[in-house]
Amino acid sequence: MTKRSPFRYFKTSPEIIRLAVMMYVRFPLSLRNVEDLLHERGIDVSHETVRYWWNRFGPVFASEIRRKRVQQLRAFSKWKWHVDEVFVKVNGKRHYLWRAVDHEGEVLEAVVTKRRNKAAALKFFKKLMKRHGKAEEVVTDRFASYKAALRELGALEKQRTGRWLNNRVENSHLPFRRRERAMQRFRRMRSLQKFASVHSSVYNHFNQERSLTSRDTFKLTRTAALAEWHQLCSG
Repeated sequence: MTKRSPFRYFKTSPEIIRLAVMMYVRFPLSLRNVEDLLHERGIDVSHETVRYWWNRFGPVFASEIRRKRVQQLRAFSKWKWHVDEVFVKVNGKRHYLWRAVDHEGEVLEAVVTKRRNKAAALKFFKKLMKRHGKAEEVVTDRFASYKAALRELGALEKQRTGRWLNNRVENSHLPFRRRERAMQRFRRMRSLQKFASVHSSVYNHFNQERSLTSRDTFKLTRTAALAEWHQLCSG
């Protein structure tokens, strides 16, 4: 059975839609910034159209990226996870975004909760382990809820804590924080969860660790990432 294209009812070409979604999710731009940049390229769309495209296709693109990457990552068993949580204001109320990255900075999971306690940590770890299996080490800060949740999961011996051990995940919050400022906060918890999941997948796709590779290698991997993005949902 042939897979139906998600673009089948849209008059705009898939290339323009992919470009608009990439610009909005990947870079710290507002909807109107994206509208202006597209206008410079001769593409006349409103910022509301860009909003609709990102809401409609962002999760679809992220799901396809995530599916391919999870299949690759599950082949490796010797993982080290870095786990941390940050507070995010949703309609003026404090919520918590729990995030996990691996030892290479790949964002594995992002979960939003209303509370910062054992139940929330347990929910996060269960979702993380269901999708990615189990790690050999789990690096956290000294927040007691991590210890309680890992004890209940029978993985307490895998926990590692230290003053600078978790710098990798703390630094990985920065791209999301830049996007949060550009979006002028979130109004619903569901919107935050949706954007955090999409942003993490797109960030993984285009994160080339340019500081760790030569210029020639970076250019090759960047070109490959763009080519793969242009083929998303192409059938």
